[in-house]
Amino acid sequence: MADLHEELEQEFLDIQDRLGDQDLLADQTEYAKVARRYSELENIVECIRHIRSSTEDIETAKEMLTEADGSDRELLREEINITQERLESLEMELRQLLIPKDPNENKNVILEIRGAEGGEEANLFARDLFEMYSSFASKRGWKLEVLNSQQSDMGGFTSITFILKGGDVWSQMKYEGGPHRVQRVPVTETQGRVHTSSATVSVLPEADEIDIRIEESDLQVDVFRSSGPGGQSVNTTDSAVRITHKPTGIIVSMQDEKSQLQNKARAMVVLRSRLLQAEQERVQAEQSASRKGQMGGGGRSEKIRTYNFKENRVTDHRIGLTLYKLDRILSGEINEVIDALAENERAIQLTSLEDNE
Repeated sequence: MADLHEELEQEFLDIQDRLGDQDLLADQTEYAKVARRYSELENIVECIRHIRSSTEDIETAKEMLTEADGSDRELLREEINITQERLESLEMELRQLLIPKDPNENKNVILEIRGAEGGEEANLFARDLFEMYSSFASKRGWKLEVLNSQQSDMGGFTSITFILKGGDVWSQMKYEGGPHRVQRVPVTETQGRVHTSSATVSVLPEADEIDIRIEESDLQVDVFRSSGPGGQSVNTTDSAVRITHKPTGIIVSMQDEKSQLQNKARAMVVLRSRLLQAEQERVQAEQSASRKGQMGGGGRSEKIRTYNFKENRVTDHRIGLTLYKLDRILSGEINEVIDALAENERAIQLTSLEDNE
């Protein structure tokens, strides 16, 4: 660990010198990355220096103990014990600080919910999930803005895209991405049979122009008329916008606004976020085994969470957590699930860190 401490201190000093470099100051994107790393290292290095100082204090006190007698020995033993406790606390703090920071920690979040398998029941469940997140956002004091939505014939959502803005949005919502499964009697079921349906949730970090630069020549922009449930036209002008990012094939459509310019601006927000997520997943795949995308296929066999209405039960399959309070969770009280997922993530990260020591 001593070698790691020295490496981190040296990196901190190197970055400290580099922050005054004029070439770096001229590149705001690179400067922002370097400044973020400097901020992370500042706390880490301060903790390392306190650990080193406490270790030296203990060694000095132990040396003095061999020559002390009487009350002086008791005072030195007490000092060693107090400093040892402080050292153990500092070492635990350092482990927490060395857990890699989530690059999206302070970003807002774009959520896309789609009805998947189960026909109209899946679309109605997509609406339930949207209302659950809306209520949770309200309780947290976050701002919610719907970017685009497509209603189904019975008032559900075939898809809805919205942004959540707030201080800790990403750290709370990042666990929600994936297929969600519902087990209940659909409103269209006449014989009272329980059906299984699913909706998919994609969670994207909101990207800005510093994160992702998009060349206008890489875009194909098409305009068309907005449509509502059943495909009927809801606008007499070509205000809806479809943007295709030609290098990746990513397509984003927006139609909620009456202005073509507003729909294009909203589409660009989502496009940047999808490109940022794709780039982050590419980097992660290079560093470790590739993981499945959040959206999955939306099939019944794929799931991160099940909502069983008959038993009033919610089960998160990633951590084996089961709560018999579905009604409260759907009303926006999802803190208990999110807190458990966050604690599980921290435990895994700490174990990995200790294995590498």
